[in-house]
Amino acid sequence: MEKKSEINGHAMAGSASTDRIVEKSAQKSFREKLLEFLRKNLLVILTVSGVLVGVGLGMMVRNMSLTKAQMTYFAFPGEMLLRMLKMIILPLVVCSLISGAASLDTRSLGKLGGIAVAYFLVTTLIASGIGVTLAFIIKPGVGAGALNTNNLGLESVSSNKETTDSFLDLARNLFPANLVAAAFRSYATDYKMVAVGNDTNGTVLYQKVPIGTETDGMNILGLVLFAMVFGVALRKLGEEGEELIRFFNAFNEATMVLVSWIMWYIPIGIMFLVGSKIVEMEDVVLLVTSLGKYIFASILGHIIHGGIVLPLIYFGFTRKNPFSFLSGLITPFTTAFATCSSSATLPSMIKCVEENNGVDKRISRFILPIGATVNMDGAAIFQCIAAVFIAQLNNAELNAGQIFTILVTATASSVGAAGIPAGGIITIAIILEAIGLPTNDLSLMLAVDWIVDRTTTVVNVEGDALGAGILHHINQQEMKKQQHQEEELAEVRVEAVANAQAEEETSPLVTHQTKALEATPEAIESVL
Repeated sequence: MEKKSEINGHAMAGSASTDRIVEKSAQKSFREKLLEFLRKNLLVILTVSGVLVGVGLGMMVRNMSLTKAQMTYFAFPGEMLLRMLKMIILPLVVCSLISGAASLDTRSLGKLGGIAVAYFLVTTLIASGIGVTLAFIIKPGVGAGALNTNNLGLESVSSNKETTDSFLDLARNLFPANLVAAAFRSYATDYKMVAVGNDTNGTVLYQKVPIGTETDGMNILGLVLFAMVFGVALRKLGEEGEELIRFFNAFNEATMVLVSWIMWYIPIGIMFLVGSKIVEMEDVVLLVTSLGKYIFASILGHIIHGGIVLPLIYFGFTRKNPFSFLSGLITPFTTAFATCSSSATLPSMIKCVEENNGVDKRISRFILPIGATVNMDGAAIFQCIAAVFIAQLNNAELNAGQIFTILVTATASSVGAAGIPAGGIITIAIILEAIGLPTNDLSLMLAVDWIVDRTTTVVNVEGDALGAGILHHINQQEMKKQQHQEEELAEVRVEAVANAQAEEETSPLVTHQTKALEATPEAIESVL
């Protein structure tokens, strides 16, 4: 007769059959594990494959010598991805910042905001320092004096904007005069020559007068500041503001659903974005031989800052492995590499930071939109290298004052740099104006910007993500500390109550007094 064992009241067959069941479940679990791994990482695998297929596709199509019009048609699927991502930026930034600022306590908001600003400033300053140091070690501009913009068939880039006006525009954009217009226009200073009279010879004298103009492009800085302050104001309203907070929370969640749908199109879009860039490339050999040292210095700076400095800062704060944190963000990094836009990477970054790394929604949705706007570590590195490169190109010796000006200007102006492709080129013009160098060599930067801008954007978004991770850790520690203090207080209260009861029961003085008082009520009345 077959042996039977009982588990939880159910009769089970003998050991031979159980072994078979265990073996089957082991096989099944391995298959399940593989399927689960593929299901979890399918988007990452598809996105990375999209880049590789894009490179191959670009190389194949490059040999077909397409016309400019045909190149535009080839790039169309990639353009659609960029349009989708840009479409989602406005509701995502505004709603996530309002709901983020409204959900955080005002005191913790101030503390977290302070830590975030300090982190952004310090990392950008370190990045600027790395950029300047590498530029002086590698000397990318030395020996490239013979290089001329005409050799490369480039258009000249001119910028006659004063440094003062650049920073004043930054302040003006923080407070947009029209919120609706801020969704698609920014403030920019232009100049007009105004006749102010004649000199002794009768020649008309002119003065350059700054006038305000509007340029195309979302004023994301103004929208970020308004959304943060508006979120705090809703929090202050208390119950009256609850409905509006719930509305923005719902709007935010709906936007994230849209983001999850768009993310499935990212691999296809990336394939054509990368492919079209390879097809559009001019004579790469000439560019790399003439500007190779500049490209090398910039990418090396990004590797040092993104691969060593930022992970060390994260480890210093959290004592956790930074690379396991970054491994959950391959999709946004690939998107950053393909789109060259911090803003366009924001939707997938928020989603991955929350889902893969477990960062608190309130933290990620508050800090990442700010980071995408003001934290530009990668840009600071290549801007400093570019400024020193142009100085070396023009055989200009930089003194200590000018080097300090480069560091400070690069750090400050990276705040105002647009999170769009080639957004940093305009910022280099501000740095060059500040140290008194000509801006006509900027077209050289534009020639290779499509190479350097890819690693720049990856480092920019990595800095934001690690910042969110650090803030999440600090917030967790604060909450644990608060919880511990509350538990201690509760224990103290319990002990105090117990002691009071014990005294009442055992102290002979207390019992004696109460008995005496009970015995002589008249005495009490007389005393009163």
